[in-house]
Amino acid sequence: MIGVVYLGNNPKTQERLKYIPGQLVRTTNAYKDAAQICTPHVANEHFILFFERSVRTEDITAITYLRKKCHNVYIILITDNMSDEERDVYMKCGINDTIVSGASVTELNKKIQFISDRENILFDDEAPKHKILKFQIPVWKRLFDIFFSVLAIIVLSPIFIITAIAIRLESPGPVLFKSKRVGTNYTIFDFLKFRSMYIDAEERLKELSKTHNQYANGSTESKPQEELKTMTAPLGEQAEQDMIDMGMESMMMISDEEVMLVGDDFVMAESDFNKQKQEDIDNAFVKIEDDPRVTKVGRFIRKYSIDELPQLFNILKGDMSVVGNRPLPLYEAEKLTADSSIDRFMAPAGLTGLWQVEERGKGGNMSAEERKQLDITYGQTYSFALDMKIIFRTLTAFVQKENV
Repeated sequence: MIGVVYLGNNPKTQERLKYIPGQLVRTTNAYKDAAQICTPHVANEHFILFFERSVRTEDITAITYLRKKCHNVYIILITDNMSDEERDVYMKCGINDTIVSGASVTELNKKIQFISDRENILFDDEAPKHKILKFQIPVWKRLFDIFFSVLAIIVLSPIFIITAIAIRLESPGPVLFKSKRVGTNYTIFDFLKFRSMYIDAEERLKELSKTHNQYANGSTESKPQEELKTMTAPLGEQAEQDMIDMGMESMMMISDEEVMLVGDDFVMAESDFNKQKQEDIDNAFVKIEDDPRVTKVGRFIRKYSIDELPQLFNILKGDMSVVGNRPLPLYEAEKLTADSSIDRFMAPAGLTGLWQVEERGKGGNMSAEERKQLDITYGQTYSFALDMKIIFRTLTAFVQKENV
């Protein structure tokens, strides 16, 4: 049970705190007494301190003292209006949260319950710190990555030189292509590849992803344009005024049938918004079939996976591993931040991986959900034996019939 303390002189607040169910709230008007009350007597004892706002200079002194003496206290400032400057000052002193001075018993109790339910992550104890989910690459895997990448760079150096010359002869532009990718722990790094496309490839991606994306389910494309236009119809000044004039009663009548989301320049049904959001998640991965942006040299080096060779330098640097989950472009990774997708980033990022070899086995046909689940599976089960198996399958499938 978390202890609750009130520091202040407002009798109305004191009265409401008396009726918090299951809580004996201790009150004081002296910050040093509050610090003594909030001193833990047993391990992992925590306190919620409701601090009634008063004179700013005195508040700063009190909060600074409390924060210095009590590391196990969550301070909630009871206040009404605050300027941006005042908010910054109080936050720098150590305020964790705020609540309005006229908060009801129910609102106060909800605040206490919210903090109590998150006790392990909100308080400044040493124990919870190691519970932050962050992947650390094992020593054996890092040593193998260094050995493999150095050896491969030396052996394949003639191919590096020949490929670089061929790319420059066919089309102008840099030999290497750098793109921001998201790897382990959502870390962003410069991902290296031999350039296999024309230099305006990025500008043409948005249009091509609508018509050539293998992972898109086509549900949005199948909607008539008129329907999409109606769903997100811009609001004119008169329409905005009409909605205001409708009043709360009319708005409640609408919400009984369908909740409407109103933005600065659109109106959309909540069900349509949720559907569109789910489609964005389902179609997070982008893969263009028969991509017209690819050069002739690019098609050759892609067929034999030569375009991936510069990633050996990424492996040597530590951005990624030989085997792991494919690092994703920013526009794909930003759609995979839901709880069901986070686990794919709590694993090594790799040059090759489980979904790549499985996809080759399926002839290049794999849904985005299947790919995501294979990434999660690898992150939960990877081992030295599995890595060797994936590397062997990658080498035996080096010549690809499909562009996977």
